[in-house]
Amino acid sequence: MVTAIFPAAGSSVRMGGGVNKNLLALAGEPILIRTLKTFSRVERVNFLIVVVASHEVETVERLLSSTEGLKPWRVTVGGSERQYSIANGLKLLPDDAEIILVHDAARPLISARTINDVIDAAEAFGGAIAAVPSKDTIKIVDAEGFVKQTPPRRDLVSVQTPQGFKREILLQAYAQAQAEKFLGTDDASLVERLGAKVKVVKSGYDNIKITTPEDLSVAETFLLKR
Repeated sequence: MVTAIFPAAGSSVRMGGGVNKNLLALAGEPILIRTLKTFSRVERVNFLIVVVASHEVETVERLLSSTEGLKPWRVTVGGSERQYSIANGLKLLPDDAEIILVHDAARPLISARTINDVIDAAEAFGGAIAAVPSKDTIKIVDAEGFVKQTPPRRDLVSVQTPQGFKREILLQAYAQAQAEKFLGTDDASLVERLGAKVKVVKSGYDNIKITTPEDLSVAETFLLKR
């Protein structure tokens, strides 16, 4: 059984307007709903957990209640950091959840193929992340801003979501992070600290995270091409 958690409690400062970006319309439909509908169309996904700011819980619950075609869902309150929001979502896991997916609600163009590929890899290896080869040259710099090293581009990927893990691995990773007061950049960074392997699953460059008004325009272009 697969449960998907969607962090959507961010302040959306870079989007402007004082509105949660996940509730903005993308080609006539809220970003959050587009994301949830895609996951709901994946047969192996059984349950959805949406994490939002406390003042938006009722609004999101009404929105989801009025949307047809969604898998069973729950809405819960987020925390001050993404990691704390997901920790709150983990408290609502169904007893039969075996694979946990974490996906940015603001990535509405995720494909069903990538979702299934991440599930497959998580089942086989314990952990998996969606990613694409890095297009840019990446530099490692020191505290003074001087270049220390240039890693080979072939060794670099740009990480996306979903990220998927076996239940026991993700819960252990979050418990350890909490005990050690470690704040990671993503879920995989917590799992990596256990010494567990995380498999990279090839995604698409259209699986963008909508953060700024310009991203909305790009996403609409990708939708038109589809």
